[in-house]
Amino acid sequence: MDNMDSLFNPSLAAALKKLDPEDGEQMMEYFKTQALLSREKALLQASVRDQKKLLVENAKLKQDIEQLRGQLQENQKRRTAKALLSQVPPPPRVSPALTKADTAAPTNHPPPSATLTEGRDRPSRRRRGERKARPKSEPLPLEAESRIDASRLDLRVGKILSIRRHPLAEAMSVQEVDVGESCPRTVVSKLGGVKDLDEVTNLKLQGSLGVFLCNVKASKMRGVVSQGRLLCCSTSDVSVELLAPPADSTPGDRITFLNYPGEPDRELPSKQKIWELLQPDLQVDGKGVANYKGCGFEVKGKGLCRAPSLTNCTIR
Repeated sequence: MDNMDSLFNPSLAAALKKLDPEDGEQMMEYFKTQALLSREKALLQASVRDQKKLLVENAKLKQDIEQLRGQLQENQKRRTAKALLSQVPPPPRVSPALTKADTAAPTNHPPPSATLTEGRDRPSRRRRGERKARPKSEPLPLEAESRIDASRLDLRVGKILSIRRHPLAEAMSVQEVDVGESCPRTVVSKLGGVKDLDEVTNLKLQGSLGVFLCNVKASKMRGVVSQGRLLCCSTSDVSVELLAPPADSTPGDRITFLNYPGEPDRELPSKQKIWELLQPDLQVDGKGVANYKGCGFEVKGKGLCRAPSLTNCTIR
């Protein structure tokens, strides 16, 4: 209010009091209030103008900053391109003598496409420390791998050409067997409780026909490699008999199953244990007929395989 008092002449206040002693002082206060409001309005308008001016300046500064940023990015790209170009080695200089020799004796270079195809055809070199890949065996068809039944067994009629005692195991015998191939196979068999070679001879195995599993993996049995499995039927370790093929059978005749058609595996995969899975279902029924799940061991056109005297027993 002291500043407002300086705006008005003291004589003005005295004149108003003389003209209107009662309201003169109130009129003076009214004038002072109006003057103060006018002054504040002017200050406010000035601050608004300053604010607008600042906003305009800020927008201009933003534009300048964006322009500078774009210039910096362009400069950075140029410097990067220069650095990359400086790292590329210069092309080798060719001496004039070499160019003359090349022009004098042109060589027949293969077309680029031929070299590319040759490079593709070459087997890739193994890296250091990388193992050499093992040759893969021929995969079986998907249906053969998923099928687990007796059709996967390569069962054939075989003729026992000779029989001898295993040199390292009394309970085993070694047979040379004709299964219709160019050379006989060696089969190692364990004939239950029969331990003496004389007892084996009394069974009249030599020269007789039997049923052999021919697609098992060859394996050593106490030092002798066995290339097949002789199928027997038994009620115990003491009572053992060979399965007898039909009378008209010849070595190499395949044994099939009517309800389970299909070609046998070339070799039974040892990891899948196909024989171990199928063996519990190989039985001799009450009539002495060898069967798999009720389907007989059949040599087509010749008859069924049987046990000589045993019935209701297992095949192993």
